[in-house]
Amino acid sequence: MSIREFATGLKFPEGPVAMDDGSVILVEIQSKKITRVKANGKTQAIAHCQGGPNGAAIGPDGALYVCNNGENFVYHRRQGLTIPGHAPATHQGGWIERVDISTGKVERLYSDCDGVRLTAPNDIVFDSTGGFWFTDHGTTTAEYRTHGALYYARADGSKITRVLRELVTPNGVGLSPDGKNVYYAETFTGRLYRLPLKGPGRPQKVEGFTPGVFVGAFPGLAYFDSLGVQADGGVCCATILAGGITTFHPETGKAKHFAIADPLVTNICWGGKAMKTAYITASGTGKLLAVDWPKPGLRLAFNA
Repeated sequence: MSIREFATGLKFPEGPVAMDDGSVILVEIQSKKITRVKANGKTQAIAHCQGGPNGAAIGPDGALYVCNNGENFVYHRRQGLTIPGHAPATHQGGWIERVDISTGKVERLYSDCDGVRLTAPNDIVFDSTGGFWFTDHGTTTAEYRTHGALYYARADGSKITRVLRELVTPNGVGLSPDGKNVYYAETFTGRLYRLPLKGPGRPQKVEGFTPGVFVGAFPGLAYFDSLGVQADGGVCCATILAGGITTFHPETGKAKHFAIADPLVTNICWGGKAMKTAYITASGTGKLLAVDWPKPGLRLAFNA
């Protein structure tokens, strides 16, 4: 698979969304902005945010919904790479926000659930009913690490539910093609789980001692970041340390790794008429890459 540099000079890009016009909208966490990368590779600022815009997805109203981690990381330069570190002492929590991509207006949608502040929302995916799943990564300091969680919420701001709690750095989140499973990846464990569903936002009971059904893990030392789902059901986890995309087939648990020369590969999405162009964020080097992917990506519930 050939790799093309679609855009460079980005400030820790994540959350790519392939748009119908051939552009890609993404967040630049370090510079706190939402950026459109046009089809010719030129960039345009759409909105400026407080905190740390992280995962993003188009909602049923055509707006961009963003997981904002509330500036959960201090960034460092090491060996020519930008690397996120611990949370600053000023971090007090994150939120979900709605961004009007035509005007740049940013408004907060959720900052807490049942009176408890969200810690560091990370990644997001919409289902066909207009509700969305998102992960809360938790936070890390030099003294402690907090738990993360998996949430389900409505786009109109009317309801938010914590579905799973006490997770270890939940990061990527995605839905199976039939919508009957939600997948989530844990960063520090390098593991992928699925949660069977009996309806929108309604989990089935999982037997055993884990909150979700174990799908697979990286065969070696690696962390998982965000994820995307192929049309055939394969789950593609952006892989840190090992650098690349690790694709799992849930029915077998087998994994295949596609290496990329950046140890901080953080996201994947698909675009193009056939959904076979994968857009991948290489965050350590500040690049958006385009790859002719062997399998088409799953067309998401909403686009603009």
